[in-house]
Amino acid sequence: MSSANTARYEDLPRSYHIFKWRILLAFAGFYLFLYLGRFNFWPVAPLVKEDLALSNFEIGLVNALLLWGFGLGDLVHGRLAETYGLRLWVLVGAILTTVFNIITSFATSAVTMAIPWGIAGFVNAACWSPGISMVSQWWPRRQRGLAMGIVGTASGGAMVMMWWVSGYVGAEWGWRAAFRYPPLIIVVLGIAFYFLARDRPSDVDLPEYVEEDEVSAAPESLDPERFKGFGPYKELLSNPKFLLASHVKGLENVVRYGLTTWVPIYYFEEGGLSIESTILLTILLPIGYLIARPVAGIISDRYLGSRRRPMVIFSCTASALVLVAIALVPPANVTLGAILLLIGGLSMGVSLITTIAVDIAGRHMSGTASGLLDAHGYAYAGAQALIFAAVLDMAGSPWPIVFLAMAATRVVSGIMISRVNV
Repeated sequence: MSSANTARYEDLPRSYHIFKWRILLAFAGFYLFLYLGRFNFWPVAPLVKEDLALSNFEIGLVNALLLWGFGLGDLVHGRLAETYGLRLWVLVGAILTTVFNIITSFATSAVTMAIPWGIAGFVNAACWSPGISMVSQWWPRRQRGLAMGIVGTASGGAMVMMWWVSGYVGAEWGWRAAFRYPPLIIVVLGIAFYFLARDRPSDVDLPEYVEEDEVSAAPESLDPERFKGFGPYKELLSNPKFLLASHVKGLENVVRYGLTTWVPIYYFEEGGLSIESTILLTILLPIGYLIARPVAGIISDRYLGSRRRPMVIFSCTASALVLVAIALVPPANVTLGAILLLIGGLSMGVSLITTIAVDIAGRHMSGTASGLLDAHGYAYAGAQALIFAAVLDMAGSPWPIVFLAMAATRVVSGIMISRVNV
């Protein structure tokens, strides 16, 4: 698991630091375009709903299958990539994501859309936890907040990119085009990433860093035999802190993906906006994510001694207040709605819950850890898609209840994460 050629982080050669930035920026650049094949259903959902005559529940079903498919992929891809190759798994995920997007574009009903879309989620997950594991091989905990913040910026930027590109293509050429053409970019970048990246420093004859932070050093010092086979699953699923963090991630995704699932339909139907205006308004959410992530990482690393919990608690508090305000402000008030969506994206974006999972697991289990954490997130995210859809269909679209319920999950998350001292 660890290379015989190791060095203290301060003593690593200059070539190491050049390569660590190459890995980080290559993955961030690839990930910036990945949502063109994952969440591209969201900005065109009103068009799909109208064209295929789908109910809110059927829209929720399509979303749930994608999210649960991704979560199921998270359970296995991180561990498989640790065994067979991190960058190889990312490449395979990129290719298959494009294939199943194109298949989805031929859907004629909720079922024929949901099934290939769910598979698209499963294969797309191969691009996340292996990439996070790769970053952790090059970046120790002392600078991991910054590194994960940059990945988070790419994630937020990916949402903006997807919202703009897929939304524009859908508005101009129809929703089917949004599934066929933008995802082709993913294949090209996946191939480029494969040739640019390397899984670990030892792959290019560079020394491995010695982890000096106790939080991550402890799991990395375990007997290497415990990292074999299903060992990482046993270690992580028996760790109370990791389990709490995983459920916090799940509740966080209820809000993150609840907003991106329902806000476009809310302002399109209740606010009377056009599809173009809806896209312009709701793109403020991912812009908030984009800005907040690196700032939160820098604050955590430089001013909080790499502690992540205070940032998560702040995120929970601020986003809960924003959600209450969204529930109370009429959707016709576009200006105030825009401000709230931007602040909401910022407040959700400062959460460092993914970094907490990698810190707890250490670099040797980081792929499995990020996958398990994300699996919890997407299990909850898929559930919200169905639960909120059922509420909206059965009770006459009580939109304030949906947003207040999301606010309640943030309060619960804040209480739970206060018990995770990382």
